[in-house]
Amino acid sequence: MKVIAIVQARTGSTRYPQKVFASLADQPLIWHVFDRLSFSKKIDEVLLATTTNKNDDSLEAWATGNNIKVYRGSENNVLERYYEAAKKHHADIIVRITADDPFKDPTIIDAVIDLILNEQLDFAYNNNPPSFPEGLDTEVFTFQVLELAHQNARDDFEREHVTQYFYRNPGLFKHKNFACKENISHLRWTLDTPTDYAMAQEVYEHLYKEGSIFLMNDILQLLKEYPSIASMNMDVKRSAMYS
Repeated sequence: MKVIAIVQARTGSTRYPQKVFASLADQPLIWHVFDRLSFSKKIDEVLLATTTNKNDDSLEAWATGNNIKVYRGSENNVLERYYEAAKKHHADIIVRITADDPFKDPTIIDAVIDLILNEQLDFAYNNNPPSFPEGLDTEVFTFQVLELAHQNARDDFEREHVTQYFYRNPGLFKHKNFACKENISHLRWTLDTPTDYAMAQEVYEHLYKEGSIFLMNDILQLLKEYPSIASMNMDVKRSAMYS
C-alpha cells in the first residue's frame, strides 16, 4: 500500500505572486512544506505537481535541486494533474497538500491516513465540517476514487479543486471527517496575502528550530502568550468553507 503526498504548487497567484518562494527562517515556504511532510510516519513518498506554464520552470528547478520528484501538468485542470501524477508514481493512497500552508501538521496527516486505512474508506478529511485552523486541511483518498472523479467530473470547479467531486457526490463514496477536539476553525494559518506572510514570519521566529518540528499545539500555546499574532491576519478574506 503506497501512500504518496502530492504537493500542488505554482508561482502564479492573484493575491500574492511567487508566495511559494517567500522566505521563512532562511528557506522558501515550499521548502518548509516538504520538510514538515518528512516528519510523517505514514507517507512513503512526496512529490511536487506543478504546471507546464513556463513561469513554473523555477519550481521544477528548485525541486530537482532538492532531489524531489516533479510532475508537470495542466494549470487549471488540477484534478487531471493529480490523477496523472498519482498514476505515474503508482500511488494507492494520495494525500493532497497545498503549497501555501506553512503549518501543515504531520501528526494530523498521519491520523487521517490511519482513518482511511483502518476503516477502509474511499476518502478521509478533517475539514467538512471545519474544526481545525484554516491551513491544517488534510484530505486523503484512494487512487480508485481519484480515477472515478477524473473520469466523471465535468464542472470546471470540480476539475480545478481536486476533491470537490467527492464532496458534491457523497453518496458515491465511503467517507469520514476527522474532527478536532475543539472547534478552532476561526484561526487562519494559511498564506495567501502579505499579511498572512507577516503572521507566519512571527510564528517561525518564535518556534522554528532546524532539524525539528513545531506542531499545532505549539502554535496554540504561542498564540495564548502572544494573542496579537493570531489577530494579524484575521481580516483576510477566507475560503468559502471557513467563512
